[in-house]
Amino acid sequence: MSKQFAVIGNPIEQSRSPELHHAFAEKTGIDLNYTQRLAPLDGFESSVKQFFADNGIGMNVTVPFKEQAFALCEQLTERAKIAKAVNTLWMQNGMLHGDNTDGQGLVEAIQALDWNLIKSKILIIGAGGATRGVIYPLVKAGAKEIVIANRTLARAEQLISDLQHAVPEAQLKACGLDQLQGDFDLVINATSASLSGDVLALPDNLHFKYAYEMAYGKPSSFLDQAKSRGVPTSEGFGMLVGQAIEAFSIWNGVKPNLKDFI
Repeated sequence: MSKQFAVIGNPIEQSRSPELHHAFAEKTGIDLNYTQRLAPLDGFESSVKQFFADNGIGMNVTVPFKEQAFALCEQLTERAKIAKAVNTLWMQNGMLHGDNTDGQGLVEAIQALDWNLIKSKILIIGAGGATRGVIYPLVKAGAKEIVIANRTLARAEQLISDLQHAVPEAQLKACGLDQLQGDFDLVINATSASLSGDVLALPDNLHFKYAYEMAYGKPSSFLDQAKSRGVPTSEGFGMLVGQAIEAFSIWNGVKPNLKDFI
Protein backbone atom coordinates (compact mmCIF):
# COMPACT_ATOMS: atom_id res chain seq x y z
CA MET A 1 0.00 0.00 0.00
CA SER A 2 1.24 3.50 -0.88
CA LYS A 3 2.66 5.67 1.89
CA GLN A 4 0.30 8.61 2.52
CA PHE A 5 1.53 12.22 2.56
CA ALA A 6 -0.23 15.57 2.25
CA VAL A 7 0.21 19.33 2.22
CA ILE A 8 -2.19 21.33 4.39
CA GLY A 9 -3.07 25.01 4.07
CA ASN A 10 -5.78 27.55 3.30
CA PRO A 11 -5.86 28.27 0.37
CA ILE A 12 -4.23 25.12 -0.98
CA GLU A 13 -5.09 24.66 -4.67
CA GLN A 14 -1.98 26.66 -5.73
CA SER A 15 0.41 24.24 -3.97
CA ARG A 16 2.90 22.47 -6.23
CA SER A 17 3.97 20.04 -3.49
CA PRO A 18 2.02 17.03 -4.86
CA GLU A 19 3.66 17.24 -8.30
CA LEU A 20 7.12 17.66 -6.71
CA HIS A 21 6.78 14.74 -4.29
CA HIS A 22 5.37 12.47 -6.99
CA ALA A 23 8.32 13.43 -9.23
CA PHE A 24 10.78 12.61 -6.40
CA ALA A 25 8.98 9.30 -5.79
CA GLU A 26 9.25 8.37 -9.46
CA LYS A 27 12.97 9.17 -9.46
CA THR A 28 13.69 7.23 -6.25
CA GLY A 29 11.29 4.30 -6.73
CA ILE A 30 9.23 5.04 -3.61
CA ASP A 31 5.53 4.15 -3.62
CA LEU A 32 3.62 7.12 -2.22
CA ASN A 33 0.43 9.12 -2.57
CA TYR A 34 0.64 12.86 -1.85
CA THR A 35 -2.54 14.97 -1.69
CA GLN A 36 -3.70 18.52 -0.91
CA ARG A 37 -5.78 19.15 2.22
CA LEU A 38 -7.76 22.34 2.71
CA ALA A 39 -8.14 22.98 6.45
CA PRO A 40 -10.70 25.43 7.83
CA LEU A 41 -8.95 28.41 9.42
CA ASP A 42 -10.20 27.24 12.83
CA GLY A 43 -9.71 23.52 12.09
CA PHE A 44 -5.98 23.02 11.59
CA GLU A 45 -5.27 20.91 14.69
CA SER A 46 -8.18 18.51 14.13
CA SER A 47 -7.22 18.11 10.45
CA VAL A 48 -3.64 17.18 11.38
CA LYS A 49 -4.74 14.72 14.07
CA GLN A 50 -7.18 13.07 11.67
CA PHE A 51 -4.50 12.67 9.00
CA PHE A 52 -2.10 10.88 11.36
CA ALA A 53 -4.91 8.83 12.93
CA ASP A 54 -5.60 7.56 9.38
CA ASN A 55 -1.99 6.28 9.15
CA GLY A 56 -0.58 9.33 7.35
CA ILE A 57 3.24 9.35 7.36
CA GLY A 58 4.16 12.99 6.83
CA MET A 59 2.58 16.34 6.19
CA ASN A 60 3.81 19.64 4.78
CA VAL A 61 2.32 22.85 6.18
CA THR A 62 1.82 26.04 4.21
CA VAL A 63 0.22 29.41 4.97
CA PRO A 64 -1.35 30.35 7.27
CA PHE A 65 -0.64 27.40 9.58
CA LYS A 66 3.16 27.25 10.07
CA GLU A 67 3.07 28.92 13.50
CA GLN A 68 0.17 26.72 14.64
CA ALA A 69 2.11 23.65 13.50
CA PHE A 70 5.07 24.85 15.58
CA ALA A 71 2.85 25.12 18.67
CA LEU A 72 1.35 21.66 18.06
CA CYS A 73 4.66 19.73 17.93
CA GLU A 74 6.01 17.72 20.85
CA GLN A 75 9.52 17.47 19.33
CA LEU A 76 11.21 20.20 17.27
CA THR A 77 14.46 20.37 15.32
CA GLU A 78 16.92 23.16 16.10
CA ARG A 79 16.07 25.03 12.91
CA ALA A 80 12.33 24.80 13.67
CA LYS A 81 12.92 26.22 17.18
CA ILE A 82 14.83 29.14 15.69
CA ALA A 83 12.32 29.76 12.89
CA LYS A 84 9.37 29.49 15.34
CA ALA A 85 7.47 27.94 12.42
CA VAL A 86 7.08 24.40 11.10
CA ASN A 87 6.48 23.30 7.50
CA THR A 88 7.20 19.55 7.88
CA LEU A 89 5.41 17.16 10.26
CA TRP A 90 5.81 13.45 11.00
CA MET A 91 4.90 11.02 13.77
CA GLN A 92 7.68 9.15 15.56
CA ASN A 93 7.33 7.02 18.70
CA GLY A 94 3.81 8.37 19.14
CA MET A 95 5.02 11.99 19.19
CA LEU A 96 4.43 14.71 16.62
CA HIS A 97 7.77 15.97 15.26
CA GLY A 98 8.29 19.23 13.41
CA ASP A 99 11.00 20.75 11.23
CA ASN A 100 11.38 23.85 9.09
CA THR A 101 13.03 23.00 5.76
CA ASP A 102 12.52 26.40 4.09
CA GLY A 103 15.95 27.80 4.98
CA GLN A 104 17.77 24.64 3.95
CA GLY A 105 15.80 24.74 0.70
CA LEU A 106 17.13 28.23 0.04
CA VAL A 107 20.71 27.18 0.85
CA GLU A 108 20.54 24.21 -1.49
CA ALA A 109 19.00 26.30 -4.28
CA ILE A 110 21.87 28.81 -3.95
CA GLN A 111 24.45 26.02 -3.89
CA ALA A 112 22.85 24.45 -7.00
CA LEU A 113 23.49 27.80 -8.75
CA ASP A 114 27.18 27.53 -7.71
CA TRP A 115 26.98 30.83 -5.83
CA ASN A 116 29.50 30.70 -3.01
CA LEU A 117 28.20 31.09 0.57
CA ILE A 118 31.51 30.46 2.38
CA LYS A 119 32.57 33.63 4.25
CA SER A 120 29.85 35.52 2.37
CA LYS A 121 28.31 38.86 3.23
CA ILE A 122 24.54 38.76 2.65
CA LEU A 123 21.83 41.41 2.64
CA ILE A 124 18.27 40.20 3.32
CA ILE A 125 15.49 42.67 2.58
CA GLY A 126 12.52 42.12 4.91
CA ALA A 127 12.30 41.06 8.56
CA GLY A 128 9.29 38.72 8.57
CA GLY A 129 8.91 35.00 9.10
CA ALA A 130 10.63 34.13 5.82
CA THR A 131 13.80 35.88 7.00
CA ARG A 132 13.66 34.31 10.46
CA GLY A 133 13.58 30.87 8.87
CA VAL A 134 16.67 31.26 6.69
CA ILE A 135 19.28 32.94 8.95
CA TYR A 136 20.43 29.78 10.77
CA PRO A 137 20.80 27.59 7.62
CA LEU A 138 22.65 30.40 5.78
CA VAL A 139 25.14 30.79 8.63
CA LYS A 140 25.59 27.01 8.94
CA ALA A 141 26.36 27.02 5.17
CA GLY A 142 29.16 29.55 5.72
CA ALA A 143 27.69 33.09 5.72
CA LYS A 144 29.88 35.35 7.87
CA GLU A 145 27.84 38.56 7.95
CA ILE A 146 24.10 39.09 7.40
CA VAL A 147 22.47 42.51 7.26
CA ILE A 148 18.68 42.59 7.62
CA ALA A 149 17.07 45.65 6.06
CA ASN A 150 13.46 46.49 6.84
CA ARG A 151 11.10 49.42 6.39
CA THR A 152 10.56 49.39 10.18
CA LEU A 153 14.06 49.28 11.66
CA ALA A 154 12.80 48.09 15.07
CA ARG A 155 11.51 44.84 13.51
CA ALA A 156 14.92 44.05 12.02
CA GLU A 157 16.62 44.87 15.34
CA GLN A 158 14.18 42.62 17.23
CA LEU A 159 14.87 39.74 14.84
CA ILE A 160 18.61 40.11 15.40
CA SER A 161 18.27 40.14 19.18
CA ASP A 162 16.15 36.97 18.87
CA LEU A 163 18.63 35.14 16.64
CA GLN A 164 22.17 36.29 17.45
CA HIS A 165 22.58 33.68 20.24
CA ALA A 166 21.77 30.89 17.75
CA VAL A 167 24.52 31.92 15.32
CA PRO A 168 27.38 33.33 17.43
CA GLU A 169 29.84 32.58 14.62
CA ALA A 170 28.25 35.23 12.36
CA GLN A 171 27.73 38.96 12.57
CA LEU A 172 24.09 40.09 12.30
CA LYS A 173 23.24 43.74 11.66
CA ALA A 174 20.05 45.73 11.07
CA CYS A 175 19.33 48.74 8.91
CA GLY A 176 16.35 50.66 7.57
CA LEU A 177 15.45 50.43 3.86
CA ASP A 178 16.52 54.07 3.54
CA GLN A 179 20.03 53.16 4.77
CA LEU A 180 20.75 50.54 2.11
CA GLN A 181 24.33 50.82 0.84
CA GLY A 182 27.61 48.93 0.67
CA ASP A 183 29.05 45.82 -0.98
CA PHE A 184 27.48 42.37 -0.64
CA ASP A 185 28.02 38.95 -2.18
CA LEU A 186 24.31 38.21 -2.26
CA VAL A 187 21.06 40.15 -1.83
CA ILE A 188 17.90 38.18 -0.99
CA ASN A 189 14.43 39.70 -1.31
CA ALA A 190 12.31 38.20 1.48
CA THR A 191 9.56 40.83 1.25
CA SER A 192 6.22 40.25 -0.47
CA ALA A 193 6.87 43.18 -2.85
CA SER A 194 6.73 41.04 -6.01
CA LEU A 195 3.50 39.38 -4.84
CA SER A 196 1.82 42.70 -4.09
CA GLY A 197 3.30 44.45 -7.14
CA ASP A 198 5.17 47.01 -4.99
CA VAL A 199 8.38 48.48 -6.32
CA LEU A 200 11.46 47.92 -4.17
CA ALA A 201 13.96 50.62 -5.14
CA LEU A 202 17.64 49.61 -4.85
CA PRO A 203 19.98 52.59 -4.43
CA ASP A 204 22.94 53.10 -6.78
CA ASN A 205 25.47 52.82 -3.94
CA LEU A 206 24.32 49.26 -3.14
CA HIS A 207 26.60 46.76 -4.91
CA PHE A 208 26.16 42.99 -5.05
CA LYS A 209 27.28 39.92 -7.03
CA TYR A 210 24.06 37.87 -6.95
CA ALA A 211 20.33 38.47 -6.40
CA TYR A 212 17.78 35.93 -5.15
CA GLU A 213 14.01 36.55 -5.11
CA MET A 214 12.21 34.21 -2.65
CA ALA A 215 8.88 34.51 -4.49
CA TYR A 216 8.47 32.93 -7.91
CA GLY A 217 6.24 33.16 -10.94
CA LYS A 218 5.51 36.90 -10.53
CA PRO A 219 7.09 40.01 -12.08
CA SER A 220 9.78 41.30 -9.70
CA SER A 221 11.07 44.87 -9.75
CA PHE A 222 13.89 43.62 -7.48
CA LEU A 223 15.10 41.12 -10.11
CA ASP A 224 14.55 43.61 -12.95
CA GLN A 225 16.88 46.09 -11.22
CA ALA A 226 19.49 43.39 -10.58
CA LYS A 227 19.34 42.25 -14.23
CA SER A 228 19.72 45.84 -15.44
CA ARG A 229 23.03 45.91 -13.51
CA GLY A 230 24.17 42.69 -15.17
CA VAL A 231 23.93 40.71 -11.91
CA PRO A 232 23.11 36.95 -12.05
CA THR A 233 19.62 36.37 -10.61
CA SER A 234 17.27 33.59 -9.58
CA GLU A 235 13.69 33.42 -8.36
CA GLY A 236 12.38 31.14 -5.63
CA PHE A 237 11.35 28.00 -7.51
CA GLY A 238 14.66 26.35 -6.57
CA MET A 239 13.97 27.13 -2.91
CA LEU A 240 10.52 25.54 -3.23
CA VAL A 241 12.05 22.38 -4.71
CA GLY A 242 14.86 22.40 -2.14
CA GLN A 243 12.54 22.57 0.88
CA ALA A 244 10.41 19.77 -0.62
CA ILE A 245 13.49 17.57 -1.17
CA GLU A 246 14.55 18.13 2.43
CA ALA A 247 11.09 17.07 3.71
CA PHE A 248 11.08 14.05 1.35
CA SER A 249 14.46 12.92 2.70
CA ILE A 250 13.33 13.26 6.35
CA TRP A 251 10.32 11.04 5.66
CA ASN A 252 11.81 8.53 3.23
CA GLY A 253 15.53 8.42 4.02
CA VAL A 254 16.43 9.14 0.37
CA LYS A 255 17.54 12.53 -1.00
CA PRO A 256 16.80 13.35 -4.65
CA ASN A 257 19.25 15.63 -6.49
CA LEU A 258 17.94 19.20 -6.69
CA LYS A 259 19.53 19.78 -10.10
CA ASP A 260 17.31 17.06 -11.60
CA PHE A 261 14.19 19.15 -10.91
CA ILE A 262 15.07 22.80 -11.66
